[in-house]
Amino acid sequence: MSMAAPSQTRGQSILAAVCVIATVGLVIGLNAYSGWTADPLWLLWAPLVAGVELLPVPTWRGLTLSVGFPLLMMIAILYPPGAAGAIAFLGASDPREWRGEVSLATALFNRSQVALSVMAAGAVFHIFHDPKLRLDQSPIYVLVGAAILAAIADYIVNAGLVASFMSLKLHVPVQRMLRQLTIGGGREFLVSYLGLGVLGLTLAAMWQLVGGWMLPAVLAPLIFARQVFYRSRALEEAHVELQEREEILRELSNTMAEERADERLQIAGYLHDDLAQVLFRLSLQVDIARKMLDKQDLDDLRDQLEKIKESKQETSDRVRAVIRELHRSPLGAAGLAESLESFTDEVGRDSGIRFHHDVEEIDLPAPIALLIFHIAREGVMNAMKHADPSEVWIAVTEADENIVLKLRDNGSGFDTSAPGPEGHFGMAMMRERAKVGGGTLDVASSPDDGTTITVRFPTSLLQRDQDGGTGSASASTPAHASPGTPRTTTPSAEGSRGAVPA
Repeated sequence: MSMAAPSQTRGQSILAAVCVIATVGLVIGLNAYSGWTADPLWLLWAPLVAGVELLPVPTWRGLTLSVGFPLLMMIAILYPPGAAGAIAFLGASDPREWRGEVSLATALFNRSQVALSVMAAGAVFHIFHDPKLRLDQSPIYVLVGAAILAAIADYIVNAGLVASFMSLKLHVPVQRMLRQLTIGGGREFLVSYLGLGVLGLTLAAMWQLVGGWMLPAVLAPLIFARQVFYRSRALEEAHVELQEREEILRELSNTMAEERADERLQIAGYLHDDLAQVLFRLSLQVDIARKMLDKQDLDDLRDQLEKIKESKQETSDRVRAVIRELHRSPLGAAGLAESLESFTDEVGRDSGIRFHHDVEEIDLPAPIALLIFHIAREGVMNAMKHADPSEVWIAVTEADENIVLKLRDNGSGFDTSAPGPEGHFGMAMMRERAKVGGGTLDVASSPDDGTTITVRFPTSLLQRDQDGGTGSASASTPAHASPGTPRTTTPSAEGSRGAVPA
């Protein structure tokens, strides 16, 4: 496994430095102790490992998995630990190194932790089998048992270092990181990992028996296994993403149902407190007119009929006003700007937060205006609950053929690459609302540096919506792991060796 991160904390830097120094020291010391010198086969093994390592599979939060584990196990079995570590250090390349996505320090750490895990595997294997002997000179059950133990040692070192590094980066428990590295489930992962250790033993035996002719037989299955792994991981990721999306949509549906209930209550309150009073007055005026008619008081009756006519007109005007407002804007007569100010005045009354508004007068379709209001409301509530800001800025502008909603606060901020709290869907619901209106949502934040949320709705889509268009705004092959670029999906299928993000 390998990894990538935009910047390193002090803890990450210390861990990386210790790992690199330990690796270089062990490689030099072990080779000096065993008297092993550079071999021409380096010209074969290091590039071969590098070629396989250039086909990584991205997984969770920037972790990447390679399919070179069997090849590295083969090298750990064939060579003394110091030699195997040197080959692994040189060969454990990462395509992100060539693209400049991984810093030099992280690249060295990724190479070092792979080399350490290979040396650990080789040291365990050679406790049971002397590297100077051919494999066919030891009993098969000893070799298989040694290969299984070597695979376990490899995993402990690799997963332990990667999980520790990622735990420091994402501020999550090491145990959770280890669960993420155990891709595909504990039992299946164990069987796959140990099976790959035995495969490494088989490749080593083939090398001793037939030499270089076995290389095509090794590389073709590894490349094929990568494609199978990639497909199976993508399918399981899609399944997990679908489940999460369904849960988010359920939450969004419940929230929208509550919002609709609130709107119905507001309409009911208007009908009861305003329109019902006019109708009651009209009813009284009709009763009075009937009595005047019985008394033949025609002059007063004429005056009363005029009042009835005025009350009827007032009732008609108010009904038309309600209909007009319902058609014009779900936000009511106040409009988007005043609705946002009213909302922030209400929620910020006793909070000590200062709200800044910059909402341009833009002719928005009613559904889009409502989406912007709900996204802004959700963003403000998230900031108040989790960021403890003293100031919040809300802006709605038109720029670059987009309607742009920008929410900014000076609160505590957060690591956008870290996993969110389980069961909290505020940001996801905001993103789903933006998608409903054909828009996008971007988040920029870092610890102690506030948060900026930017939502963009293309004006071309809004125009089509206004024209009655189609808008719907209303509503397992183990591998070595290494940290990579941040992602939001969870891994699936079976994987193994890791490396860390840059």
